This record gives sequence, structure tokens and C-alpha cells, in this order.
Amino acid sequence: MTRKYFGTDGIRGKVGVAPITPDFMMRLGFAAGKVLAQTKTPGDSRPTVLIGKDTRISGYLLEASLEAGFAAAGVDVMLSGPMPTPAIAYLTRALRLSAGVVISASHNPYDDNGIKFFSAQGNKLPDEVELAIEAELERSIQCVDSDHLGKARRLRDANGRYIEFCKSTFPVELDLRGLKLVVDCAHGAAYDIAPHVFHELGAEVIAIGNQPNGLNINDQVGATAPEALALAVRANHADLGIALDGDADRLLMVDRYGKIYNGDQLLYLMVIDRLAIGAVEGVVGTVMTNMAVELAFNKLGVDFARAKVGDRYVLEQMHERGWLLGGEGSGHLLCLDKHSTGDGIVSALQVLSALRRSGKHLDQCFDELQLFPQVLLNVKVPKSYQWQQDQALISEKILVERELGNHGRILIRASGTEPLIRVMVEANDAGLASACARRLADKITPEIV
Repeated sequence: MTRKYFGTDGIRGKVGVAPITPDFMMRLGFAAGKVLAQTKTPGDSRPTVLIGKDTRISGYLLEASLEAGFAAAGVDVMLSGPMPTPAIAYLTRALRLSAGVVISASHNPYDDNGIKFFSAQGNKLPDEVELAIEAELERSIQCVDSDHLGKARRLRDANGRYIEFCKSTFPVELDLRGLKLVVDCAHGAAYDIAPHVFHELGAEVIAIGNQPNGLNINDQVGATAPEALALAVRANHADLGIALDGDADRLLMVDRYGKIYNGDQLLYLMVIDRLAIGAVEGVVGTVMTNMAVELAFNKLGVDFARAKVGDRYVLEQMHERGWLLGGEGSGHLLCLDKHSTGDGIVSALQVLSALRRSGKHLDQCFDELQLFPQVLLNVKVPKSYQWQQDQALISEKILVERELGNHGRILIRASGTEPLIRVMVEANDAGLASACARRLADKITPEIV
């Protein structure tokens, strides 16, 4: 069944444009509340959901609308205020709640927003529950009687609970004393959390991107703009930089010289550390994971699988295979023995623990991993264009694959959000990657539908 509202990562769009409007959010809260009320087991108290948000100004508007919808359905609400997305997943599970809701558009600009749901176990909602909510959205709101209306209250110790959880994922025998860290919170949900986590573990912390005003989330800071962090690390002579995104589920890092490390490299470092202290059965990446990472894992005897782009698909494969580690180059990293979902702060702590155990600086950990140059070109096409039917492109793809052999790879895919075809070529030579990508892009015939 095709979803009408839910995408791969909840519901997202521009504020004021359907479905990111107050009336839809009230209907969504009511529909989700009705589904939760139907699924609770006999003898349970009334359902209770936790609502968290990032720092976008529209969070106030959407929070109030969702709260009204849940209350009309007879569901109690707990409000955490600004909290990282993974914090809501953790608190929902820890407090034995019916569901968690996050109001966030993650790494998008401030005038976008969205909704994500977590199950009682701290996982993303199963497909059947999302479909049930969509079906309920087609019905009109029938408010419960006044004596059954939901209540709302503030969860006042949310920050402290989550800070302690994050610290618990760092080895008890280690600390961060002697390290100077720059932590970029992207003016987002972790602005009053992430600096405390690293400071309480012993580090000297310089926080940037920690002055949200509702309009500056992800604006030239954070994991989507790590250049600001690189400058701050060099200016403060810091040992390391940590960049989160607006809802703190992504992580990029910067070494003492200002070099930026992406999710592929950080995932590799975590695997190396786990191998040193135990075993790693396998790792899940995506179709965009750098080929050098796959070859490095093969050399280490670690199985590697590729999922579609999106942490949801990475997580699905990890569950299917029973593996604990996975991630994306964008910085979504998953350690299922530490958390049920991707968490930028927890992932940073896993990298820091690896550095502490090895006694190395970040820049000293990648002698055995040299990423292949990767060239990505976007070609605008009509929505009806099907690249698999473009014989000129297919023929050129076959020729390029023969030329690259085992020294590179090609990925051609349609964008899921824009009328674009994305052409990606990796090769061990940057000039070859660029030339091959251009050859393929030039063969795209938009008239093919």
C-alpha cells in the first residue's frame, strides 16, 4: 500500500504548506492517538506519548497542535522541550511510554519542519502502524468525552536523564581528561546537552553553534557545514572537533589540523576498535559508502552489505542480519549495542573511546584507509524520465564499468525528492572519476520517458 504522508523518515516539508500546517498536525495527533489507544493491551493505563522538538521557531506551533490532537483522542502527553531525536527514542523506552514524537526537519533549513515517531521500544514505527495512522487520518475527529480527555505535563528532568544515558555508553575505565574539544551543536536540539556530556567525562569543551534563536538551526554550522568547526579547532588549538546536525543524529569530526572526517571513515574507526577488543560479524553501509571502505573491511575479514540510502534502510538490514554496526557517509552511525537508533553524541563517544584505547590522534588512524575520489553529478530531467530505458546511457555505463574494472564503481539513481538523476563515479584516480562521471551525465537523454 502506498503511503500518502509518511516518507522514509516521517513526514517533512515547508512550514505552512500542507502537510506541515497546524490543522493537519492536530489531525495527525488525533489519528496517532486513536491507533495507540486501539493497540494498548487490556489493563494498561491510558496511552502516554512524549513530544520533543528541535529549536526551530515553528516547533511551538506544531507542538501545540499535536498536543491538542492527542488530548482529543484521550492520550496523555509529556513535553520535553528541545531534545535530540535519539533522546526521545531513549526516553520513550526508558519511561515505558506508548510512543515518542519528534518535531524536527533534521539537517534542513529552519523554515522546514517534520514529524518522526518512535515505538515504545525506541524504534521507528512499523509500516503497519504508519499505514493505520494514515487510514485514521481519512476520518473526521470525534473528540472523546471530557472525562476521558488527555492531559499534558512537562518532563522536567529530560536533559539530565539523557546526559547520564549518553555517558553510560562510554567505557567506565576511560575518561576524556586532557582533551580539548570543540563541539558544534548546529544551533540545534543538542545545544544544552552535548557540551555537558563531554565536559562531565573530563574534557575541556569549547561550544559553538549553541545559541539557537529559532531561525539559525544548521545555518553555516553543524554537520552540514563543518568548515566552521574546522576553523574553530585550528583557532583554539583543540585536539578534536565534533559536529552534530540540527536534531543531533548525525556526526562528523575534525582532527587537530582541521581535516574533516565523514561517516564512512568514523564507521571504519569504530570497526577497527571493536576488532581489537572482540569481534565484528558484519557492517551495513549504503550504496553510497565509499568503495575503499568496503575493500578495507574485506581485507579485515569483516562482512559488508549495502542498503539503500537512508538510515531506516541501514537499520532494517542490521536487524535482518543481526549485526551491530552500520552507517552512512553523511554521519548517520548506528551502534545497536549502545542505542536503538542513530545518535550523534553516542557515536562521538564510541570514536573517542577508540582513540583513548589506541592512544592515537584522529589523524593517525587511517593509514590503511585512503578513500577513493568520488564525483557526484546531478542532471535535471522530467519527472517521467526513466534512466533504465535510456539506451545511450546504458551503453556508456557498460563501457565505463569495463574501463574501471576493480578500481572503481558507478551508481546511477533517481533522486527521491527532486526531478534529478544522480550520477556517482568512484575511482582510485580523481581525474578518471571526474571524466567518467561527465561521460555518463552527457549521455542522459531527458526525452526518454
